[in-house]
Amino acid sequence: MPALVSRRSAVAPLFCRPWTLNGISPRLIESHYEHNYGGAVARLNALAEELAALDPAATPPDVISRLKRDEIAALNSTLLHELYFASLGGDGRAVPESMAAVMTQDFGSVDRWRREFVALAGDLAGGSGWVLLSYVPRDRRLVNHAGPDHTQAVAGGIPILALDMYEHAYHLEFGANATAYVAAFMRNIDWSAVLARYEDATKVAPPKPLEQKQFADLPAVTVDEVKAMLASGTPVQIIDTRPRHYSSRAQEIMEGAVWRDPERVDEWVGELSKSTPVVTFCVYGFHIGCETAATLRKAGFDARYMAGGHFAWKAAKGTTRLFDSASSTGGAPESPAPTGAAGT
Repeated sequence: MPALVSRRSAVAPLFCRPWTLNGISPRLIESHYEHNYGGAVARLNALAEELAALDPAATPPDVISRLKRDEIAALNSTLLHELYFASLGGDGRAVPESMAAVMTQDFGSVDRWRREFVALAGDLAGGSGWVLLSYVPRDRRLVNHAGPDHTQAVAGGIPILALDMYEHAYHLEFGANATAYVAAFMRNIDWSAVLARYEDATKVAPPKPLEQKQFADLPAVTVDEVKAMLASGTPVQIIDTRPRHYSSRAQEIMEGAVWRDPERVDEWVGELSKSTPVVTFCVYGFHIGCETAATLRKAGFDARYMAGGHFAWKAAKGTTRLFDSASSTGGAPESPAPTGAAGT
């Protein structure tokens, strides 16, 4: 089997200008850059070469697993060090208005973000790890998080600001006074660079949502939206349309819902109120609940299906009750009273 050609990682030029930093000396930055960042790149390249020379079919799985764990640690160390140096070089007090607006939206205020970020750093003082500000495309928001080693991160998150809390980042100059080091870092944040990385991160599309082409024009409602409707007392008729063969084995039903046989819509549709919105759901939200909502809309009802169905409700810790004779009303039940509060 031919050996894989390894791809070497290059040492990136130092982003910040060490002599311009306030309270952080060039000596500390130079040592950090040369020995710790440079060492991470060297480890990464050595591991890449070792992995490329292996025959996976002839190598014990534990050996490959160990090398891959070491590789991800070296890769994250490399990437986070580059982000750390790129985070320095500005006036940390001067947060651009657009960046401040985003942080206020996601954290309540810039000051609250700062206090939370510094608190995470304080918890790592005397230990090791990173404090990161990351953008999460899935939720389109910023989050602070800490990792006690190089392998912890937010899956799918894009770090835009990094604070190195390993002792090598400050001990040479600050000794055990991690608090002074963190304060110096905060004074030197280059917010214009952070803002530029944020703007790039927001261009990354979130994970593609579930797409049901056959029901593309059918309105949906999320589990959280249904919860909010119930909590606010908004009148709503909630219909469990899980197929009869499934409901006959079911042991629980969403609190506030009434089961209706989806194959006998014509028998019970006249019992519903056209003045109150209707939410239908099935087992997973793929088919029956959608078809029932579509049928009701054609009949003139304000009907939507609950995305994710019964199991999404359970996964979101929605309240359920025992599925019994009171829950199952057959083909032509009494019309369910509009639900106006959770647990009714």
